[in-house]
Amino acid sequence: MPRSHYGPGHRFLAVSEQLSADEIVRLASVFVSLGATKIRLTGGEPLLRPDLVEIVRRLHDLDVPDLALTTNGALLHSLAGPLARAGLGRLTVSLDSLDPAVFAAMSDSRVDLAEVLEGIAAAQAVGLHPIKLNCMIRRGVNESSVLRLVDFARSGGLVLRFIEYMDVGSSNGWRREDVVTAQEILDVVSREHPLVEEAREPSAVAQRYRFADGHGEVGVIASVSRPFCGDCTRARLGSDGHLYTCLFAVSGLDLRAPLRAGARDDELRQLVSTLWQRRADHYSEVRASLTSSLRRIEMSYVGG
Repeated sequence: MPRSHYGPGHRFLAVSEQLSADEIVRLASVFVSLGATKIRLTGGEPLLRPDLVEIVRRLHDLDVPDLALTTNGALLHSLAGPLARAGLGRLTVSLDSLDPAVFAAMSDSRVDLAEVLEGIAAAQAVGLHPIKLNCMIRRGVNESSVLRLVDFARSGGLVLRFIEYMDVGSSNGWRREDVVTAQEILDVVSREHPLVEEAREPSAVAQRYRFADGHGEVGVIASVSRPFCGDCTRARLGSDGHLYTCLFAVSGLDLRAPLRAGARDDELRQLVSTLWQRRADHYSEVRASLTSSLRRIEMSYVGG
């Protein structure tokens, strides 16, 4: 989590309050039985979890078609091989700049850029594919990183996704004027590397563009300037067992309590199904009319 999220007296989540590997796999199996075809492990930082490889191996055994992981890459060098052998399908690494100072400012952490790049190389070496890079662009901070990241991705056979700066949570000091829109980003890229728009896939969060010269693709996630709430099919399960139907949610449904109280799989399925059928999330479409005092769940709790 960002350093600004903790300090003296901060209460970290006790291990007993976190879902165990058994509980994660069981809830994942419930989602798969309801039709989920993709599971992504994210965070926070999933590579910090000591039983992560075991979790990946057991999720792989569920035969979910798409098993992915998003990481900051700091521990990836040593874990890329074990994760690949455990059955991880795809990998996304957060990389907001190739300039060490800008990278540090964006991540608000002590993660070393060189470690992240080493981790990406290790993941390529063990055959994890495709490897995506997620880059959030914030005005006045890392706009100058766009073309260098494009060149890095193109030369390494990596898939680059630019993300508009979002007001996830309530502590990042978000301002609308700090948003560099997807169109602005595309204009910068296309002046150097002409782009051809691809047909949008149903429920996809990114609009994809291939480079006209055939060397790869780039995508943009425009949840601020072009909301796609109506197509969203993502649910998020926090490490404490709360289920969220929106990245901008204020609260979630507690699945840990019924799970530990002995609920049967069909009862868990009913809880999830009922919540999903009643959801009416459309924060990105109405953010302009909402009060800034609305306290939303932090990104470090539910991932991207």
